[in-house]
Amino acid sequence: MIQAGSRAYWRATLALCLGSFMIFSNLYVTQPLLPMLAADFQVSPLSASYSFTVSTLTLGLSLLVYGPLSDVLGRRGIMLITMAGVIVTTLALSQTNSYEMLLGLRAVQGFFLGGLPAIAVAYMGDEFDKEALMTAVGLYIGANTLGGIGGRLIGGFAGESLGWANTFLVIAGVSLVVWLSFAFLLPRSSNFQARPFHLRTMLGNMLDHLRNPILLTAYLIGGFNFFVFINQYSYITFVLGDEPYSLSPRFLGMLFLTYLTGTLGSALAGRAARRFPQPLCMAFGIVVLMLGSLCTLLPSLWTIILGFFINSFGFFFAHSTNSSWVSRNAQHAKASASSLYLVFYYTGASTGGIYLHPFWEWRGWTGVIIGSLVVLVGTLSAALYLHRKTRVAGEVTNAVAC
Repeated sequence: MIQAGSRAYWRATLALCLGSFMIFSNLYVTQPLLPMLAADFQVSPLSASYSFTVSTLTLGLSLLVYGPLSDVLGRRGIMLITMAGVIVTTLALSQTNSYEMLLGLRAVQGFFLGGLPAIAVAYMGDEFDKEALMTAVGLYIGANTLGGIGGRLIGGFAGESLGWANTFLVIAGVSLVVWLSFAFLLPRSSNFQARPFHLRTMLGNMLDHLRNPILLTAYLIGGFNFFVFINQYSYITFVLGDEPYSLSPRFLGMLFLTYLTGTLGSALAGRAARRFPQPLCMAFGIVVLMLGSLCTLLPSLWTIILGFFINSFGFFFAHSTNSSWVSRNAQHAKASASSLYLVFYYTGASTGGIYLHPFWEWRGWTGVIIGSLVVLVGTLSAALYLHRKTRVAGEVTNAVAC
């Protein structure tokens, strides 16, 4: 097993972090371009947001395929093939001339984007020891945030200077360099044990995970937190692109530098989980996310930015803890368990905008925050329920042992 701090640990962790950067930069590149896409294709803000949410939807659905498939065929090869598919579809996106074609290609791209997220944590679960796994997951999820930042900065700066079509050419070039580095750095699996593919077994494993109240609660917490968090970014681009702020795509892209606190939150979550119960760490992250959301209601541009810095820290603190929790508590078919978590996670991202849209129509940004807090009260309650349930289970186990 790969131990924390070893050469193999840093090679594998760096490779997976680079891969994560590539995946999420491609996923989020359109988000600062939403006002530009709405204007160029003459579609509504909700329709423009589909250029992002259609990718998250197909990404989420693809996880149902890649996780079980990797239990049979292995992890590394699938990650390399799907990352190559991302590069090809990104190049094709630069050549599209209709919004329908753009949405279709983004849907295909989303399917390829799911390969690495579905498998990366399972790869670490196979190859890393327990201590290395907890720290590596935090670093990997921190790279998710850097990918989100990078994609949005590329989208904002390249979009304003070169237009949205050439932006896809830029990010395809970046992705090719990352893919080559990933292929060189990632060690081949040494502890993976292939399982024969049986559809009934695969479906049975997924049903087992869904019937496990510990895992199901974690799935719901992760899905509904992302349901709110990521779609707040989509709606705030329309707020800040309009009067009185009138920010250009370049500056809208810079808003996503607020993800930097998410990188910090992900890294700290692994350390916090060694000292405190993980469900309480989830609850802490959700409370921070609620406080940041409230901060954005103050009308100053700087308080809105501060609110998103706070939001990002809280969300990724909770998400990193949640992801690690699922991997540690799945008793079998760990890749399937991690994939199901991400299915809930990305389904939340793809549907949250639809949920928040009536609140947007009702009260604008204030309505978005009201709708967000309704959901976050529910996920906070779920995290506290998870803490009570696991604490009682621990007390029972200790009593039996005595």
